[in-house]
Amino acid sequence: MHNKADTPHFDMPRYLSVLPLFSDLDATERQRLAMGCVQKRLTKGDLVFRQGEICDAFYMVVTGQVKLFITSPAGQEKVIELIGPGNSFGEALMFLERPFIVSAQALADSLLIRVSRQAVMQEIERDPRFCTRLLAGMARRLHGLVTDVEGYSLHSGMQRLIGFLLRDIPEDMENTKGVFTVALPVSKATLASRLSLTPEYFSRVLHELEAEGLIEIDKRNVRILDIPRLARYGSH
Repeated sequence: MHNKADTPHFDMPRYLSVLPLFSDLDATERQRLAMGCVQKRLTKGDLVFRQGEICDAFYMVVTGQVKLFITSPAGQEKVIELIGPGNSFGEALMFLERPFIVSAQALADSLLIRVSRQAVMQEIERDPRFCTRLLAGMARRLHGLVTDVEGYSLHSGMQRLIGFLLRDIPEDMENTKGVFTVALPVSKATLASRLSLTPEYFSRVLHELEAEGLIEIDKRNVRILDIPRLARYGSH
């Protein structure tokens, strides 16, 4: 694991103020919490932690992106979640004081903030509202994981991929034929693993949708040409 050293004069309280989890804290509370935080700068490919390591902190992503994954005994990798700026990971296991059950790796040059368990527990004792915000974040992640299980169980691979492409469509565009561009946040192989698809099947579905005139593919950009028709195609 390669973590670059803290940048001199790094203004931790200022960074905490722009993260949703900490934005409601006042200046004094952020200054106090900052004492238990450390910045972690990682380059693409660096591991944040490995499965089985002791979990005594959780992490916030300031910039970049991190993948949570597990590796089978045969060496196959399954991506569990992709974590982007403003989001956190590792809270639940930190409270349980159990080892990490996944590994975490930077998918791009990233800046993370490591928040120690001790600092979190002290802040919870001072302000129960902080605990409520942590619980809300964990509840959102649990809801997302349940939705994933539902998708894997009830939806075809085609439906899962189309659902991903349509997930960020603005409400005012859902029934229009305007072009909407989706920038794939990671490589196609990583995204395929996230959706529990093989890379070959993932590419085959993309090319099928392109052949149907529903999308155009330009490297990591996917232009949706007919949003309502793509949605109907996914319901077949």
